[in-house]
Amino acid sequence: MATPPVVPNAVFLNIPYDQRFRSLYIAYIVGLAHLGLQPRATLGIPGGKRRLDRILALIQSCRYSIHDLSRVEMDRTHPPTPRFNMPCELGLTITWEILNPDRHTWFVFESRHRRLQKSLSDLDGTDPNIHGGTVEGVMRELCNAFVRPRGPRPTVPQMMKTYRKTSQQVEDVLRNAGTQNVFEARVFEDLCFVAKANSILP
Repeated sequence: MATPPVVPNAVFLNIPYDQRFRSLYIAYIVGLAHLGLQPRATLGIPGGKRRLDRILALIQSCRYSIHDLSRVEMDRTHPPTPRFNMPCELGLTITWEILNPDRHTWFVFESRHRRLQKSLSDLDGTDPNIHGGTVEGVMRELCNAFVRPRGPRPTVPQMMKTYRKTSQQVEDVLRNAGTQNVFEARVFEDLCFVAKANSILP
């Protein structure tokens, strides 16, 4: 399988897809758009290939990736199980970055201090971005992660204003897509478009 070209501003989002994460999901989309970056997620990859191959190709095509490990607890549906998708995709990314250090940079985001040392002790020495489970925390840590000599440098209050504006448009996006599920490919693409439009600073 040929390695896809790297999209310089693309960010692979490795996050949980469930309603309890909805506000942070939208926060990541808005925050990355404000920073001049392009969110990518497994929601938007086409079918036709083995899922793991598609995920790896998506990771390889992105210059950056964010891995949110804040949902390591057991889920509420039967049977109770931990979420392994995010650590699995992080493992793929770490291997890719080790083999291709000039092509990819990854970040780990968490909601609680020192939990990563327990949940994934192999990452000792890695400083996670702690967002505290809040939208404002996600915005703050995105700004901390993507400190670049060039590119937009929005303030957290500006990003929060855009988040509120985008959140008010979510129902319209869902209605236009004919769904109530924000975790669908069409909705993801539309939210990225809306967030980018709303993030243009005066």
